[in-house]
Amino acid sequence: MGLIHPTAVVDPGAQLGAGTRVSHFAHVCAGARIGADCALGQGVYIGNEVNIGRNVNIQNNVSVYDAVTLEDDVFCGPSVVFTNVHNPRSEVTRKHEYRPTLVKQGATLGANCTVVCGVTIGRYAFVGAGAVVSRNVPDFALMVGVPAKQIGWMSRVGERLKFSGAHDGEAVCPATGERYVMNNGAVRFADSAAEGSRG
Repeated sequence: MGLIHPTAVVDPGAQLGAGTRVSHFAHVCAGARIGADCALGQGVYIGNEVNIGRNVNIQNNVSVYDAVTLEDDVFCGPSVVFTNVHNPRSEVTRKHEYRPTLVKQGATLGANCTVVCGVTIGRYAFVGAGAVVSRNVPDFALMVGVPAKQIGWMSRVGERLKFSGAHDGEAVCPATGERYVMNNGAVRFADSAAEGSRG
């Protein structure tokens, strides 16, 4: 068990991996499954039917509701918003209608962005601050705006990628030198060994 601040509430039954830190006034519900080396900021709420991988960083004031899955190495900026009901009404109970949301490995969700339930955010995608995501996001995509639209591509370490073509081509991360390939508008690591080691 990691470091849990005295003001945090971790309900009996919650699973927290080694090295995971839970900050001031956070609440982790009994059914939550959280991997190793995660960081939950001040005022974070983690619901019962939530699965979180390893090395996930959830900044202050984020509520991760039931039916949300965050894979390894996901970053959630301050006040990111998740939902789980598509058409909520206070007088209508829809807990049996939750739409699952999946945030894949290495994705970044910028501060104050909103993720509408039922979408998948691809590996190493980057959602800008304040964006509203209502559709699936491709791997490595850079998304901004309301509603979120793709304006480019990001590398594994969060650097802009410049491809040689609009729908096909190659790009090199300016920070690491890693190579990426685009085929028919889908981006992947150029090195298949690197792809396998990260996925």
